[in-house]
Amino acid sequence: MNSKIIGTGSYIPKEIEKNEDFINHQFFNENGVLIPQNNTTIINKFEQITGIEERRYASNQQNTSDLAFLSAKEAIKDAKIDPEELDYIIVAHNFGDVHKNGAQADTVPSLAARVKHKLKIKNPYCVAYDVLFGCPGWIEGIIQAHLFLKSNSAKKCLVIGAETLSRVIDKHDRDSMIYSDGSGATILETTTAPGGIVSSISASYTLEESNFLFFGKTYNNTAVDDQKYIKMYGRKIYEFVLKHVPQAMKACLDKTDYTINDISKIIIHQANEKMDEAIVNRFYGLYNQSMPKDIMPMSIQKLGNSSVATVPTLYDLILKGKIKNHTVRKGDLLLFASVGAGMNINAFLYQQ
Repeated sequence: MNSKIIGTGSYIPKEIEKNEDFINHQFFNENGVLIPQNNTTIINKFEQITGIEERRYASNQQNTSDLAFLSAKEAIKDAKIDPEELDYIIVAHNFGDVHKNGAQADTVPSLAARVKHKLKIKNPYCVAYDVLFGCPGWIEGIIQAHLFLKSNSAKKCLVIGAETLSRVIDKHDRDSMIYSDGSGATILETTTAPGGIVSSISASYTLEESNFLFFGKTYNNTAVDDQKYIKMYGRKIYEFVLKHVPQAMKACLDKTDYTINDISKIIIHQANEKMDEAIVNRFYGLYNQSMPKDIMPMSIQKLGNSSVATVPTLYDLILKGKIKNHTVRKGDLLLFASVGAGMNINAFLYQQ
């Protein structure tokens, strides 16, 4: 018995925020000092490093649970199932529902309960709960769903990654240009057919690394603003990622009889194009090989970093033929991996 993905869906918000839309922002460093470079220079350097040209924001009327619901509907339609058949709804996010111009996250009831309500599911034994695990939350939800299915505790699970990071960014922090909104959903079921989840691994580094991503005040010390925003120590994260993520990916692969040459695609969290390339290059280097061409599909250029939503939306877009020059065929071996706040890392190997 194994776990197989039978349906995927995504919701990409309609509002496009281009890099040039940040041209009139005032950017400060973490000490509250105005960054001396002009915004054109700041934006150009940002694009060169991250690869991000534009990102998507939810409309003023939408919230994280709305995006989660819309991607869930698409996944259910794709899977051709009755939502009443679902045993679990797992929603990965980090900040709950944050209303536009609001200062407080709303997580009661859970976003999973809200999605179940919006889907009009009557079955009380369809269990709905949230996962807070940083950007790797959707992968962690997949791993948990796989364990439910493998233990015969469930037959069908819906796992969603949804986020509206545009509601928790400091407009005076140049890192704010990284973040975006979106949602991706996946339905898994038990199967005796070939393929499915082959192996997985998860890790939490909290001794010294837990606060590499955190909530903090605006960098503009002259502003009257008590709201907290997502902040990060970029250099520390970069060094942590390059040290630990390739090793975790290797550990996940080495649990199996497959070799690195069997991998068809690496579906990795879309946080920073240069960083992702460095991760995958270092992963192949652990096997004394060079990174193959077209092994790592990217969506960050147009969609930015939507945290838990980046991996499931990318996977759905590939399957629906919406990522240029990238396809997935039956039998292909895919390595999914992510890293984020906590600091958490996880990965799973999946045969299509």
